[in-house]
Order: sequence, then C-alpha cells, then structure tokens
Amino acid sequence: MFENLSERLEKSFKILKGHGRISEINVAETLKEVRRALLDADVNFKIAKQFTDTVKEKALGQEVLKSVNPAQMMVKLVHDELAELMGGDKSDINIKVNPAIILIAGLQGSGKTTFSGKLAQWVKSKRGKHPLLVAGDVYRPAAIEQLKIIGTQIEVPVYTEDGNMNPVQIAKNSIREAKTKGFDVVIIDTAGRLAIDESMMTEISSVKEAVNPHEILFVVDSMTGQDAVNTAREFNERLDFNGVVLTKLDGDTRGGAALSIKSVVNKPIKFVSTGEKMDAIDIFYPERMADRILGMGDIVSLVEKAQEQYDSEEARKLQKKIAKNQFDFNDFISQIQQIKKMGNVKDLMSMIPGVGKAVKDLDIDDDAFKSIEAIIRSMTPEERVNPMVLNGSRRKRIALGSGTTVQDVNKLLKQFDETRKMMRMMTKGGNVSQLMANRR
Repeated sequence: MFENLSERLEKSFKILKGHGRISEINVAETLKEVRRALLDADVNFKIAKQFTDTVKEKALGQEVLKSVNPAQMMVKLVHDELAELMGGDKSDINIKVNPAIILIAGLQGSGKTTFSGKLAQWVKSKRGKHPLLVAGDVYRPAAIEQLKIIGTQIEVPVYTEDGNMNPVQIAKNSIREAKTKGFDVVIIDTAGRLAIDESMMTEISSVKEAVNPHEILFVVDSMTGQDAVNTAREFNERLDFNGVVLTKLDGDTRGGAALSIKSVVNKPIKFVSTGEKMDAIDIFYPERMADRILGMGDIVSLVEKAQEQYDSEEARKLQKKIAKNQFDFNDFISQIQQIKKMGNVKDLMSMIPGVGKAVKDLDIDDDAFKSIEAIIRSMTPEERVNPMVLNGSRRKRIALGSGTTVQDVNKLLKQFDETRKMMRMMTKGGNVSQLMANRR
C-alpha cells in the first residue's frame, strides 16, 4: 500500500533540493506534484486541493533552519498534514463497559466476518477480555460457517440460532446469553449486500436500535478507493458509526480511502487489517502511517511487535549464555521462532527506516527461514550444542536430511559464527536485557 504515492512524493520533494529558502515559486511547483500524487492515489479532488493549500500556507515565509534544507522542511510539513488528514491521534474502542457491545457493519465482501474474528482475538489477547462472537448474517450460510471455523481457531465461542432468520432477535438474544455466561465483549457480525439498498439499511438500523451498541465499526475494503469513501458516507448518515476499519491493506491498493475517509465522514480510522491470519490486525496510528508513506519507516511499531514476544527472564538467561560464548543452535532456532511470531518478514523489514524502498520489489517469502530451520532440525542434540564437531561427513549428512546442499550448511555455520561473535561484542558493550527493558 502507498508504494506509488511514496515514490511520487519523493520525486516532488526533489524540486526543492539546492534552494536555500522556501519561495512561492518552488513551493507551488512542489505542491502541484504533491496534488497530482494524491489524485493518482485516488484521493478526492477537494481533499487533495485543501491539503496542498494548507501546506502552502504553512510553508510560505518560513525561514529554513541552518541544519534543515527546504526539501526536509517540506517533508515535515507534508508529514504533519498527512497525519492530521488521517485523524491526527490514534482512537481506541470503547470496551470498558460490561458487556461491551460492538456492531460490525459494511458491504458484502469487505471482510466483516474475518475482521470480527480478528477483533475477538485482539480483545482476548491484548486486552484480556472474554469475547462472544455473534453470527448475525442469516442470509449467507457460508458466513455463519466461516465464523464458526474462525471461532474454533481462536477459541472464542460463536452464538448462532439455527432456523432463526431474524437478525434483530438473534442480536438481542446474544446479549442475554453474554450476560448469563459472563462474556464481557459481544461482537455482532451483520449481513452485507453487494450494494447499498434500503432493506439492508433498515435492517442494520433496527439491530442498532435493539441492542444499543457501545461501538459501531464500519468495515471498508481499502481496494475500492473512492467508492469505499462514498459508501462510508451513506452508512454514517444512517448509523452514525464510531470508527472505520480498513481491510485488505496488503492488496494492490492506492491508499485513497485511508487518506480521504476521515475528512469525509469525520470519524477516525480505528483498525487496519491485512491478510487472513487472525493476528493480522493493528491499531491505526496516523502519524506512523505518515512516516511509512514518506519512507521514514515505522520503528516504533517494529519495537512494539518485538516487545510482544519479549520475555525478560529468557533474555537474562540468553545474555549469560552469550557472555560465556555458549550461544548454540537451540538458542538460534528459538530466536527465529520469536521473529516469525512478529509477522510477515517483508512487512517487518519495511518498518525499518530506509529499508522499505529497498525491499519493495523483492519477493520475500514468509518461509524465508524454512531451510535454516530444516538444517538445524537435522542436527543431533550434540551438534546443536557444540557446532565445533561438525566435520565434513556430518555436514553431508545434515544437508541430505534437510534437503539442502553442503554449501547451504557451510553458509549457515559461517553466519551462525558471525552472529555469535557479534552478540558477544554487544553484551560486552552493555546489558541487552536492560536495553530492551528501557524501551518498554
């Protein structure tokens, strides 16, 4: 997402390079390109014009600091305005009440059912809640079955009523069920249509009236661009929803919905969702998204993902082993498992400042560590603990057992040795576990 927009914006800032002061002429040239980039990203024309007018007003007359050139000043102004355009600050969901009722709305195909499961998993793992999923889409049998499968996968109960075709009654009964059995969050998946129609709007309005939800989230397929924004406007007029969810951000999307929707409906984007995996859901941070659009990476999110897998006790044990030069292949494969839990490898790399652009055209498979794991698992317990015993015949056996070559095994052994030396040097320079703790 935003790859084309990022490239176009980067080109527009080059206009200012070499100038000692921001002038009306070079600002106008730059912002003309910025506006074109926004329009090409499927941003509404009025919003794109208002955006560039605001940046122009802030840019003109500003003295460029000695340590900052005009291009850097313009990047900062565009960055701050992009963050503001997308909502400014992050917006949380209201789940403090018990039970908290969350109504999920949107068109068919927008990803409502999958997101409902992701949200249930998120409130369960991140907020320590006890959620109940409700199958309120009575018109699409596959939706009910899909929600049941998701519920089993994430170990969250799903409330259904066989034969009941009244979504309003199902929703009301599910609240009673939640209160009786101690569920503190109720997530109601609702029916969608291929297009907005009156019966659909009347039905979901009736569900809202019946259960009086504490949170209504409108799910938008971000690949539909301005159509998504127009749909959001019509839903908001009927439902007055609390926030927006952007799904399918891993698809071939230009980003217009993310940049326009807040301005059109004046409701925050609360979550973004990618892929089918149940943990592929993130709180939406406008400033971090602006960072990524402008190629600054998102190191804060990367650190947070690492900290979710961080265990202080394990880190202390690992540090002692590194200090004694006892870091072995068991520790190595354990660290690989931690990295894999953090998410898609290419997405993680794109969060590192300056790396996103470098990896955008690379085909980095989620199974990037597969051959490394296969090689390590083909080693005997003794070989994992003491790699020094790995002579030629042992390496040949490991290559055969892991489906790799002897060259692959040799390459891994060399990488492992270099990693061990580097980690030992790091522990001499400072306390690794303390460093991680200070970042929390």
